[in-house]
Amino acid sequence: MPAVLVVHGGAWAIPDDLAVASVDGVKVAARAGHSVLQSGGNALDAVEAAVRALEDNTVFDAGHGAVLNAEGEVEVDAIIMDGRTLASGAVSSVNNIANPVSLARAVMDKTAHVILTSRGANLFAESIGIATVPTETLVTETERKEWKKNKNYLTGVMDDFNSELAHDTVGAVAVDSDGNVACATSTGGIRNKMVGRVGDSPIIGSGGYADNLTGAVSCTGHGESILKVTLARLILFHIEQGKSLADSSRLSLQYMGDRVRGAGGAIVVSPSGEWAATFTTKRMAWAAVDHDGLWYGLNPKERLNEQLPQ
Repeated sequence: MPAVLVVHGGAWAIPDDLAVASVDGVKVAARAGHSVLQSGGNALDAVEAAVRALEDNTVFDAGHGAVLNAEGEVEVDAIIMDGRTLASGAVSSVNNIANPVSLARAVMDKTAHVILTSRGANLFAESIGIATVPTETLVTETERKEWKKNKNYLTGVMDDFNSELAHDTVGAVAVDSDGNVACATSTGGIRNKMVGRVGDSPIIGSGGYADNLTGAVSCTGHGESILKVTLARLILFHIEQGKSLADSSRLSLQYMGDRVRGAGGAIVVSPSGEWAATFTTKRMAWAAVDHDGLWYGLNPKERLNEQLPQ
């Protein structure tokens, strides 16, 4: 069966001056992940490669480009999950790690645990040779200015994802030629969050979930809202009831909006290679590679296509 990979760069009111860079960034990440699949790699390797590409791009709030917490520090979260075995690894509130998705992968592969947090995650990173990097290498000058300008987390955080102050999560889902699915999600969180705040991204069933029996999901948006409705698992529940991927995503996001006033987005892939990218914010940069080439979009109902070079 043909392999498929989908990525997102976060659901929020992406300003016009970041629009082109956001779309270019997700296209690059989608190609990076798909090249792993093309060379015989599995879905797990592909989503890690795609998310690493997003973490390395300062346009996105993950790894390089992460936002600052209330103390002006970088605390990042990430999850990765294997739909074949339900194995998962995650890290939360980890300081100054450039590629937290790979640290999450190491938690899955090298420990008996699912989540490591804060100091423990950093100690584990050090023990396996993943070095921390200085805060200034992860934080852009633009983020430093925005942090100083908007120092009150509580003012309008529920509306943040429909403003140009928000900055959000990245993620990827994939199915490989063997029909195995995987997901990965990574974030720097919400600007001016309390020290130690953990959102949805590293929480299994909320920020992401993968199961070969149903599909793989990566979510983005207001973390507390996503946690309250366990958005990733809710989407897969609707798929289990026989609904399409797009309808399952739309219904789940609508429920989150109605129930807890949360906005967000999700990307989904099925074991048979169907996929969807859905959001309720003003914009979400996303890209997908399937047998018909590279698909991408930014605005609602936008679905553009270009052929990949042979």
